[in-house]
Amino acid sequence: MKIGLYFGSFNPIHVGHLIIANHIAYHTDCEQVWLMVSPQNPFKKSGSLLNEYDRLYMTEMAIGNEPLLKVNKDEFSLPRPSYTIDTLTYLSEKYPQHQFSVIMGSDSYQNLSKWKNSDVLINNYSIYVYLRPGHEPQKIAGADVTICDAPHLSISSSKIRKLIKSGKSARFMVPDKVYDYILESHYYQL
Repeated sequence: MKIGLYFGSFNPIHVGHLIIANHIAYHTDCEQVWLMVSPQNPFKKSGSLLNEYDRLYMTEMAIGNEPLLKVNKDEFSLPRPSYTIDTLTYLSEKYPQHQFSVIMGSDSYQNLSKWKNSDVLINNYSIYVYLRPGHEPQKIAGADVTICDAPHLSISSSKIRKLIKSGKSARFMVPDKVYDYILESHYYQL
């Protein structure tokens, strides 16, 4: 099976994430999209992250029973911070029956050369790039890239956290169940 891996902190997951995952699942040759909840992204401060199990739970809650979307926590058992190439190597060994691809925004794609062992990723895995305003993807030699014109919303997890912290509503930016859970659990309010 061809699996698209959509990595993220999902702190919290929002409708923009879901729109992209759903678009890749239904409008490309990926047969499923796995949302890879990263316990610690090497480019982000770990202190700003909600506990990974809480983020995992909210991500599972957000996708519900959508058959082409799955949540994966394999990175939880790997060394931290989480490097995409290490996870890809691990998943390729654990699930040899699957063919893995990476899903990323054009902003991340522009910075791919800064990633750990980016040449190994480029030479061994296909990449699905969704467009982000102001970040036109440039061709990378040897990369198997599919540009996806997925719908884009100007929503970010950091914007949602700021709204909640300031006591303003972020409803409709995250699925209702997730938003209610965030408020009930008093997440992002301090």
